[in-house]
Parts: sequence; C-alpha cells; structure tokens
Amino acid sequence: MNDSRFATRSELIGILVLAVFLVVILPLCLDVFRLNLVAKYLTYAFVALGLVICWGYGGILSLGQGVFFGLGGYCMAMFLKLEASSVENTKIQSTPGIPDFMDWNQITALPFFWKPFHSLTFTILAVILVPGIFALIIGAAMFKRRVGGTYFAIITQAVAAILTILIVGQQGYTGGINGMTDLRTLKGWDIRPDHAKVVLYFFEVGLLFACICIAQLVRHSKLGRILVAMRDQEDRVRFSGYSVANFKIFAFCIAAIFAAIGGAMFALNVGFMSPSFVGIVPSIEMVIYTAVGGRLSILGAVYGTLLVNFAKTSLSESFPELWLFGLGGLFIAVVLAFPNGLAGIWGDYVQPRISKLIGTRKPKAGWTDNSVADGAPAE
Repeated sequence: MNDSRFATRSELIGILVLAVFLVVILPLCLDVFRLNLVAKYLTYAFVALGLVICWGYGGILSLGQGVFFGLGGYCMAMFLKLEASSVENTKIQSTPGIPDFMDWNQITALPFFWKPFHSLTFTILAVILVPGIFALIIGAAMFKRRVGGTYFAIITQAVAAILTILIVGQQGYTGGINGMTDLRTLKGWDIRPDHAKVVLYFFEVGLLFACICIAQLVRHSKLGRILVAMRDQEDRVRFSGYSVANFKIFAFCIAAIFAAIGGAMFALNVGFMSPSFVGIVPSIEMVIYTAVGGRLSILGAVYGTLLVNFAKTSLSESFPELWLFGLGGLFIAVVLAFPNGLAGIWGDYVQPRISKLIGTRKPKAGWTDNSVADGAPAE
C-alpha cells in the first residue's frame, strides 16, 4: 500500500485530467441542455464514490443507496418547494402559503417537520445529518450483530422498498408518486435559466472534487488500509483488536453522506424530486455505475457513471425499448470479462503500454488500488 497521504503522482495526473475534462472540455463542447445532462449524471457520481469506499474498500455491498440519494434530494426539495410556495405564488389555493400538493390533499397548515426547512442553513445540515444518522442506525443495528454479505444487501433493498412505499403513501406530506415539482428559486435566485444551469454545473463539479479529495484521504490513511484488510481478512482484523463493526459503520455512513450530497444537487439541477429515484431499481443502477468504472477506483467510479449514463441516454433516444437490455448486457460483460471495470482495463492494458513507451518501470501505477495491482485479492 502506498504511504502517500493524499495521492500518487499518477493519481494526481488522473485528477488533473478529469478536472480539465469536466471544467474545460465539456463546457466548451456541449450546449447548455447537454451540459445540464452531464450535471445530472455527475449527481450519481457522488453515489459511486461512496460505493467505492463502502463496497470496494470495505467489502460492504449496499443495494439501497437510492435511499440516501433520495433523502438528500428530498431535504433540498423541501426547502426549494417552500420558497416556491410563498403566499403570493399560491394565492389561488384554498390555503395560501403551503405546497400545492398539501392543498390538494386538504391539509390546511404546514406540518411541524416542514417548518425548519425555511432555513437554508438547516437544510444543508439536514442533507448531511439526516442520511448520516439514518445510515448510522441501520449500520449499528446490522454490523453490531455481524450481519453482512448477501443478507445486508437484501436488507438495504428492503429499506429502499419501504421508503418508496412510505413516500408514495404519504402523498399529502411528500407529494406522493409525482414527487416535488416546480422548484424555482434558491434564496431568490432563479435556478431555471441557462446561465443558472451553468453556474450549478461548475458548483457541482467543485463539490465532486471535494468528495474525491475526501475519498483519497480516506484511502491513503491508516483507516483506508484497515478497510482493505477488513475486506480481505475480516477475522484477522477483529483478532488484532480492531472493532470491525465500527469501521463498517463509518464506511456505510460516509457512502450515505456522499449519496445524499448527490441527491441534493440532483434536486437543484433537475428541478424536481420523486420516489422513482429512491427505490430498488435506481439503487441497483448506482451499483452498476461503480462496477463499470471499477469498484476499487475513485476516478474510475466517475468515468463509469458518465459512460453508463451516456450509453443509457443514447440507447433510450435511439432504441427506447432496448436500452434496459443494453444496460444489463454492459454490466454482465464487465463482470465476466473485466471484473475491475474501466480502471482494471487501464491498469492492465493501457498503462503498461504507455509506461513502456516512455521507458518507466512502474506499469501498473494507474488509478486502481495498489493492493489489487500488486496481486492482493479483490474480494
């Protein structure tokens, strides 16, 4: 394992290349509509980053990350919806000053748990704390009892299904199946025009790189080494005196917070939030993004998210009835042929040739985890 506190030289180059791609190349080459699509894709990259830490390094496969993506999105959507539901904007309602879906469901006063979301500061804290605390509760309940592997994956799926049913069933408080729509302004700033979309894109890219830096710090710290050891030899770590449950809880919580940040940015970029982004299917798609990019690669997760969503958009535009089969086929092909995803292809095939051309002696110092590159087991 590398002793660097943040990143190797090749990783720094990879981060710089990704920054140039997202900050310079894409804004110059794409119109605002397509750039906003990329911003939507990048909201899922936050989830993939969390899964690299949780699944790739910690060995904890969560099939319910849509739960935390949705919690973060709904927290931000509640603030935006309240701002769009001023008395002036809702004067034609039976009860002005409350969200329209509450008025349609004969609710005559704003529920108490909605009131704190008038504050943007509270909303930002809620985006981080609500999913984090929820993940802490689930993680403590499961990992303290040594529930893991397939059982944990199934339980996270069940949680995603339960939350979806709860959101749909409580239509008067959540907007139901339609979700929260018509989100217009952020502290009086209109988020719908093209120039606002561009500003939000660059802000999101900045947040993404902040999360990448956090993930890099975790990976190259003692904590990251313990997570990898726990993934490969859990009993040895436990017998060495470490609390395996606490490390698993940490990995699960940081993955939940990353996913929630992505959800909040989704609500800002897209302008709505619905239960369709919370359930089992979107959660599995988020795992596919990570697997395609490489579950052991921080940068690979971002590239994998962009690639899969670009393919999804292209296939759905050209072959609307076949894109799900294409997505499933892509996942199966990656799992069978390239289990370490795009990062594995880079480390095994591309990087050695580049290194040979420039005469270096470090053929596999790409953007995969060094423990894997050196031959350590990936499972």
